[in-house]
Amino acid sequence: MKRIALLLVAVSAVAGVFALRGPVSGCAAQASASVFVTTVPDGYRDWRLISVSHEAGKLNSLSAILGNDVAIKAYRDGTLPYPDGTIIAALHYTHSASAENDKIFGQPQSFVPGTATNVQFMVKDSAKYAATGGWGFGFFIDGKPVPEAQMKSCFPCHAREKARDLVFTHYAP
Repeated sequence: MKRIALLLVAVSAVAGVFALRGPVSGCAAQASASVFVTTVPDGYRDWRLISVSHEAGKLNSLSAILGNDVAIKAYRDGTLPYPDGTIIAALHYTHSASAENDKIFGQPQSFVPGTATNVQFMVKDSAKYAATGGWGFGFFIDGKPVPEAQMKSCFPCHAREKARDLVFTHYAP
């Protein structure tokens, strides 16, 4: 009788350990994985320039679009879809008149990046971000991710650009 009781305790203990371990191979964790990038990629300010942009209207911003080495190679080679490991960063600033430059030019005509407003990222990982076309989206203000509710518009907007693997920016060599 003692052996049976000891065996039941041992089986229960082993079952408890496996139950506390969580899902095997991370399957459930992957299924519920966020499509949002919540950490700023290291060294992004040292990446190369892909292009620049100006958005008028309510945003009225200037942007520098940067890419890691994988992104730059894909842009230069015309590789679509972009390979896993591609990371694209968009650094956004206010669109500000430059009185200093205008003095030199003799008339109001110069605009420069003003205050930084946000940094956005697209990270390509076909498995991790399968639900959003293989891309994870990140949006940061002062180095902190914005609430997920604010990022939910990223994929629906980028999904309109299917022919270019959800990427708006064209390469400006």
